[in-house]
Amino acid sequence: MAIEIRRLTGEELKKTLGALAQLRISVFRAWPYLYEGSLDYEEKYLGRYAETEGAVIVGAYDGDRLVGAATGEPLGGEYEAFQAPLRAKGFDPDKLFYMAESVLDPAYRGRGIGHLFFDEREAHAKVLGFDEAVFCAVVRPDDHPMKPADYRPLDPFWTKRGYAKLEGVMVAFPWQDVGESEETDKPMQVWHRRF
Repeated sequence: MAIEIRRLTGEELKKTLGALAQLRISVFRAWPYLYEGSLDYEEKYLGRYAETEGAVIVGAYDGDRLVGAATGEPLGGEYEAFQAPLRAKGFDPDKLFYMAESVLDPAYRGRGIGHLFFDEREAHAKVLGFDEAVFCAVVRPDDHPMKPADYRPLDPFWTKRGYAKLEGVMVAFPWQDVGESEETDKPMQVWHRRF
């Protein structure tokens, strides 16, 4: 069956949050996020998309099943932890679109869906009047004991899409790692692109 890509806003976005929560818990459990997710955390974290004007979910569907999703919103609607490092470097958060997360069931990778996630979020951002976007990628030490031997970072993919690391611009954001009992801050590298 062909995968259908849908750009969701408003009520459609709200109806998708439960399925997105389940997908995030499943996909982000793997390297490099190692996220020990819970539905309580997800409800609080994802709830802001329902309240933020300009938020979008780009969903990948196999029939009626959500198998992948990418989220985005104006950075001005994001947590202060994501805004402050950019503001400190002279960026105006209200002029940046934030490409939040992309999650895709491993069985559906390698089909170009990741590119469609970027295409659709960038198109949405342009409709809203944005011409710059940022996203964050977690930074883990190379010698981390849970790093898979065959892991390939996504840096080449992002670079090919026109994004570049903003050197010295890092975000610290907390979540609970697999096997840990409490949340700890994780360093996240900020990437940027002008359309």
